[in-house]
Amino acid sequence: MARTSQAPAPATAPEPKAPDLIAWHVSNRGDKAFWTKVGAAWFHRDHKGLSLQLEVVPINGRIVLRTPLDDETKEVQPGA
Repeated sequence: MARTSQAPAPATAPEPKAPDLIAWHVSNRGDKAFWTKVGAAWFHRDHKGLSLQLEVVPINGRIVLRTPLDDETKEVQPGA
């Protein structure tokens, strides 16, 4: 006798969560600092770590994580 199995119904994709932090590459040229957005970070559920997603990887300077401004969070939410 053949077994029949039903595949579970596909779960709907969760809505993208706005990042908790924005990753910026900061490079200094003389007395000026230039900030370029390079990625985003999300806290883990237990808030004991975070996941960092970089769109580019800078080879010099530093990466700074900052809380997003209101207009930055609107960028990642669809339909905004």
